[in-house]
This record gives sequence, structure tokens and C-alpha cells, in this order.
Amino acid sequence: MLETSARLLRLLALLQAHWDWSGTELAERLGVSPRTVRRDVGKLRLLGYPINAIGGVGGGYQLGPGGSMPPLLLDDEEAVAVAVGLRTAAGGAVTGIAETSVRALAKLDQVLPSRLRYQVNTLSSALVTMPMPGPTVDPSTLTAIASAVRDHGRLRFDYVSSNGSETVRDVEPYRLVTSGRRWYLFGWDTVRSDWRTFRVDRLSIRSPPGPRFTPRPLPSEDLAGYLAMDMTTDRHRYQAVLTMHGSAGEVADEVPATLGMVEPLDETTCILRIGSDSLDHLAVWVAAFGFEFDVHEPPELVEHLRTLTARLQRAAWPQAGSQPDREIRTDRTAVDRERRLTGY
Repeated sequence: MLETSARLLRLLALLQAHWDWSGTELAERLGVSPRTVRRDVGKLRLLGYPINAIGGVGGGYQLGPGGSMPPLLLDDEEAVAVAVGLRTAAGGAVTGIAETSVRALAKLDQVLPSRLRYQVNTLSSALVTMPMPGPTVDPSTLTAIASAVRDHGRLRFDYVSSNGSETVRDVEPYRLVTSGRRWYLFGWDTVRSDWRTFRVDRLSIRSPPGPRFTPRPLPSEDLAGYLAMDMTTDRHRYQAVLTMHGSAGEVADEVPATLGMVEPLDETTCILRIGSDSLDHLAVWVAAFGFEFDVHEPPELVEHLRTLTARLQRAAWPQAGSQPDREIRTDRTAVDRERRLTGY
């Protein structure tokens, strides 16, 4: 009986993890015959789980909507991770997640063993979540996108760009990306025939969902690095490449991951790639990081740094004949006098 119960739980987990399964695939995963799979599916249906049969060669199954939440089996580390995550969710970027997290945590807290409850309380007492302003995302939107990613279903949605223009997009969704308080959808724009990244708080999903699609290869094996480059550099008008005279660790401490990418060169220098639509922003950022630096790209940034330097000097010494000018003229007079006396 124990073996059968464990197999039913495993079968439920498989049906949740994938849109549909053939009977043969489930039998192989569970190590039983297709006939046993059919019997187990019948038992789950008797317990109230809506499992739909799929026609075709060999037949198949999928977990339909409207079923009860199946039981979860968590080991000690998973239980602690879930509990701590729920307690820190109040500062998250999902609308209404704080109240929902408290309800879920209350249920979890009832069944936690005392040893795990002590670990959770110890971690939670040491954590402080700083609330952050900004737009939030409705959980149903995240769920709809995640389901489309899982099931390879196209999405149609209204999208508001950063300049306020509104468009309708048709996208093959591949990943949900979180960066700080921002959620992004990464997918293939079928109209523009290109990979695009969309802010989830700026989109409104249309119904019904689009047809299923065959996944295409991702643009990079290092998708996190690809997206970081896209969001911090590639999409901007000006893309700066600089050598920073500081270790990669030191520079990364000063440059947020949402602003630029740091690549180590050696123990004392690194490459910084950073982008902006404003040369003023680039100039101020790189000067404020607190490191000596060399500009490789773009050439416009070098000239703009000279302009900014002159602007700052005028602000610091607004009087005519500023102190730096007087010092420069004095130094030049002294040099000329020395040349006359020495003949050089």
C-alpha cells in the first residue's frame, strides 16, 4: 500500500510538471506497465483530480484545471527555504503577495517540526526586508506567462513602451526573468523576427492564448549574461567600454548589475560595459564610481568628459580668472622665465 501511495504522489508530480504525457512515457518514469498507469490514473480521478485522456497512438494524459491542490512532500532544506521565502515576500514586486504569503505561512507553520520552526525563526529574526517603491505585477499575469513558457504557447498582449507608445505583440515566450523588483518576459517576437525583452508590468495579456509553437534554440547558452548585456548595454544609444583601474570585485561593488557588466582582466583592472541614451549620464556614472579609467568606446564620451570637466570647473570657480586658470598661467610664466634664463 505504501508503494502504491508513493507512486500516486509521483504520478501527480509528473502530471503537474508537464503539459501532457503519453502512457508509455509515464510507465517508463514510474517503472510500471501502461496498464498500471491506467489504474493509477483511475484512482486519482476517484480522489477528485481531473485527469484528461489524450487520443492518439499509445494514448496520453494531462492534468486538467479545477483540481484540488495535491499534497507536497518537502525535505528539511526545502521546507526551510519555502518558509523563509514566504516571510520575506512582503517586500516583493508581486501585487498582494504579502497577505497571501502570510496565509500560506500559517498553514506551513502548523506542520513544521520544532527543529525546522527554530531554524526558520532564527533566519527570519536576522532578516530585514527594505520596502522598495515601484510598479508591481499581478500574480495571475506571472502565472499565465509561466504556463505559456511551460506549454510552449504563444502570447498576444498589449504593450506600453518606455516612451508611452502602445503596440500589440505576438510572442513565443521562453523565460520569465526577475531583476531586483522588475519582472521581464524574454521571447521571440514573431512580427519583428527577433528576440525581445518586455517588462511584465507594462503588458496586458489578451485572450484567448495563441497556438502552440516548436521551441527554437536560445540565442546564448549563458542566457543570464545575454540578458544582462541586453538590458544594461545593447538596447541603449551609447554603449561604453572602459578599462577600470580596480579589481572586478571592487568595481562590481560600486556598479549595480542592472547598470553595467564587469569582466575581470587581471587582479588590478577590469572591463566595464555600460550603456545609456545620454552621454551626460555615462560621464557622471563613470566619474562617480571612484576609479581611474580609460575610455575605449564610444569616442563621443571622451569629448563629453572634457565638456563636463569644464562645466564642473566653472561651477567650482565661478569668478573670472578662476583659481585653476591663474595657477596654469603662473606655471606657464615660470616655465617661460626658466627657458629664457637657461636657454632651453
